[in-house]
Amino acid sequence: MDTTTNSTMKAVGVDTYGGPENLTTHEVTAPHAGPGEVRIRVRAAAVSPTDTNVREGAYGESKLPFPVVPGMDAAGVVDEVGEPDADRGLDTSRWSVGDEVMAIALPREGHGGAYVEYLIADADSIARIPAGSSLEEASTLPMNGLTAVQALDELAIPEGGTFAVTGAAGTLGNYAVQLAKLRGLTVIADAAEKDRGLVASLGADHIVERGDDVADRIRAIAPEGVDGLLDAAVMNEKALPAVRSGGGFATVRNWGGVEGSDVTVHKIWVFREYHSGEKLDALRQAVEDGTLTLRVADTLPAEQAAESHRRLAAGGVRGRLVLTF
Repeated sequence: MDTTTNSTMKAVGVDTYGGPENLTTHEVTAPHAGPGEVRIRVRAAAVSPTDTNVREGAYGESKLPFPVVPGMDAAGVVDEVGEPDADRGLDTSRWSVGDEVMAIALPREGHGGAYVEYLIADADSIARIPAGSSLEEASTLPMNGLTAVQALDELAIPEGGTFAVTGAAGTLGNYAVQLAKLRGLTVIADAAEKDRGLVASLGADHIVERGDDVADRIRAIAPEGVDGLLDAAVMNEKALPAVRSGGGFATVRNWGGVEGSDVTVHKIWVFREYHSGEKLDALRQAVEDGTLTLRVADTLPAEQAAESHRRLAAGGVRGRLVLTF
């Protein structure tokens, strides 16, 4: 175990829920790795729409005290390793001080969010960063990558089936298109004209114009409807008709579906993937194999977290904004 003794650290969070201006830098007690845990010296934390919901209190009251710290994605260097925890099945022996890793974090419970200098992580919640990738790039993968994997697993479309993605130009949509192609699916993706080149580069078989009539456009290609759809653009009932009778619809915003529809709605909840280090490691391998593309839109110092949230809200960001520590 590393003997580093840090008494305090920088954390970016909110004392009261609200707008981007509520995000401020706090000096808090630095945590240390306990049994079954490692401590990560965070170098990069990706900024996502989930973070804005945490900042606004949209998920309800946090189980953790204020300041509530957003951030579900971190990458950095292991600087403490705790003893193994056999009772929880957490083996820390595979991790060493100096390992470059990426991690998924839970902002409202457990060890808290990723906008911190030092993040405690359970030993099965992290993976090594992809070879040849920077820490900033690696920080964009955990939350959205695991969301895409969960959606595809829940939809369980057999090889050769049809899969549609709304919001394909966003980070979640990017990963969903590429992972679906890895599973042998025919992919129909939406895109604005300015994003067609990007979405085509991901390997989508068909690209339709985004918009409220996206279901009609998808049906023009798949007249019976697609086997499954991931609604990364949160279009809900506007996207549902693209799915065939008996097919599946993956929602990332807890949407309940339409009464009388025989399409199965799968509520994707990436918080369930906290202990999915093996899945995260498979995503690492997909990046190294060239299957997944990591994209950073811009990097900002952690002190500019409020500005990163404003830029995200303004729209048009392609790739992830990343805070650096």
